[in-house]
Amino acid sequence: MGSKRDTPVNVLSQWLRKRSMKVKIFLGTLLAFCALVVLKFTIKDSDFFFKASETIHIVGLIVLIYKLFAHKTCSGLSLKSQELTALFLTTRLGCSIYMESNIHTVLDMIFLLSTLLVIWLIRFKLKSSYMKEFDNMWLSFLVVPSTILAILIHPYTNHIWIARVLWAFSVYLEAVSILPQLRYMQKAKIVETFTGYYVFALGVSRFFALAYWIIHTYDTRGKYLYLIGHGYFWMLAALITEMIQSFILADFCYYYIKSFMQGQLLRKMPV
Repeated sequence: MGSKRDTPVNVLSQWLRKRSMKVKIFLGTLLAFCALVVLKFTIKDSDFFFKASETIHIVGLIVLIYKLFAHKTCSGLSLKSQELTALFLTTRLGCSIYMESNIHTVLDMIFLLSTLLVIWLIRFKLKSSYMKEFDNMWLSFLVVPSTILAILIHPYTNHIWIARVLWAFSVYLEAVSILPQLRYMQKAKIVETFTGYYVFALGVSRFFALAYWIIHTYDTRGKYLYLIGHGYFWMLAALITEMIQSFILADFCYYYIKSFMQGQLLRKMPV
């Protein structure tokens, strides 16, 4: 009988560890491309991607809430990231009620209520375990640029100007809302297990959202972006925003998978 170290997961992990960073990046890109191809030919309803993205994010939040109630500690968690999340969700929910009122509105409501619960737990019930010294990113550095960009570049629809600007603001702020959490983990040097689950869920969530843009742009042969030459920058800005958010989380997801395969899930994960 083979030893536990000879399991396929450990063999694959050891093989990957010996590869250069360029090879790892190539393999990661190839894996993402294969996943996109599979999604392209198996998913016919394009709305599935947004539903999957929001659902996975909510599942990540549920795991986080379980950790807060079960372990009675909020160590490893950034309050500022949760506050930014609540801000962009409140903005997006208001716009969604006015502009759409569909299943995404319901998912955003659940998402917002879950986030507000996390904020309440950190601020009041579990305040003694909150490590404020690691959560010191200035939110104005993220909110102000998002506001300015939303005023300059926003969708052109039949809705009132302020609604269009607020929608754009929620998109831009969502892209950078995870930065305080990542900065927190970099300062603390150790990523708490359930926080790691949550951030990884965000990474998977953003992959589905980005998959929608890539597949939809391919299916329309670039028509999604053809108005750029006529001064219409919103679609390009939204796509770039999704890409930035995905790349921000990609590095964390890489180390998450690496730690998982080594059986050292986030005890002392490099960040």
